[in-house]
Amino acid sequence: MPHQPPSDGLILHDISVRFGGLTALEGVSLRVPPGRTVGVIGPNGAGKTTLFNVVCGFVAPTSGQLTLDGRPLRPRPHQLKKRGIARTLQGVGLFPSLTVLENVLVGESDRDRAEATLERCGAASYRDEKPAALPYAIRKRVALARALVTDPRLLLLDEPAGGLGVQEIEELGELITGLSCSVLLVEHHMDLVMTVCDEILVLDFGKPVAHGTPDEIRTDEAVADAYLGAAA
Repeated sequence: MPHQPPSDGLILHDISVRFGGLTALEGVSLRVPPGRTVGVIGPNGAGKTTLFNVVCGFVAPTSGQLTLDGRPLRPRPHQLKKRGIARTLQGVGLFPSLTVLENVLVGESDRDRAEATLERCGAASYRDEKPAALPYAIRKRVALARALVTDPRLLLLDEPAGGLGVQEIEELGELITGLSCSVLLVEHHMDLVMTVCDEILVLDFGKPVAHGTPDEIRTDEAVADAYLGAAA
């Protein structure tokens, strides 16, 4: 059965991550409400990937708490599906020996649902092809279909627009906007972030420097200094 909508969504409270003497994240709090898309942006080295890895279970926070639907969340990569969480990674991560349809069936063994999800993501005509024979943009669509086929309550997207052209990014934005699940988006392409996100968190050197709506982020001087390269 499809996952029921959560009451609280994903909440990160005062998350810090330290690797030896290096502080990768410090005091980061964030909420991804049900049915909303929240973006995380910042310059290289700001801590975006570390934050994503905390939610995926690849990195354990040094301090702070995560909750999902009001319950403590201690994510483990192999248990994400059980909690209604799906993710894509910067690398497409498809199995080269499997067809497109077989790759999606890895996420969900229901063939009808897999085919319907491929159709939704605009990749159904490639169902019998191997990933290596496909354009990069199509492989990205297949990876997204594999995540969506599980009917997640929370979708984690790590730089889904990387390597895509302008038209492909616009089509990706339309796909994300049409989702009913919560989305946590880590992305460099500002046009996509500003288009699809309800709220945006800006990180710099592992610390939150701004949080707000796209319009608020556009006019925030701290964001301009840290990320957009504007003069102080």
